Amino acid sequence: MATVEVTFTPLPVHVRTARLVATAVARRSGVAESLLDEVRLAVGEACSRAVEAHQRCCPGVPIRVALTDDGERFEVVVTDAVPESEHGLSAGNGLPTGPGSPDGVGLGLAVIVGLADDVRIESVGLGTSVTMSWKRRTVVF
Repeated sequence: MATVEVTFTPLPVHVRTARLVATAVARRSGVAESLLDEVRLAVGEACSRAVEAHQRCCPGVPIRVALTDDGERFEVVVTDAVPESEHGLSAGNGLPTGPGSPDGVGLGLAVIVGLADDVRIESVGLGTSVTMSWKRRTVVF
């Protein structure tokens, strides 16, 4: 199982770099060419959400992206240092908290869920992780 980890300061300009790295690692891991745009867009959305939350709560703390190929699935985990409640999510289930939740929280998650084969949002320590995965549909030679 190969893992690539990237950490970056929470600035919008670094989201593009995270998308490019995720696309390159997915391609190298054997993810089908037809899924690469989905990987790029989902990672960009998850990283953008993390950057926005960090800029409000902890602008000096880096965001972590881990990209893993286990041979059958390609998984991306975006981890931030912001509690689920600060993201406008209810604790433990990663769902928007309702009418008081920030604009776009539900839409951003809907985009991610629509692009990845599997999505999990969890509390991790003091922060939140968004885990996205795709089944590998090609063989690497």
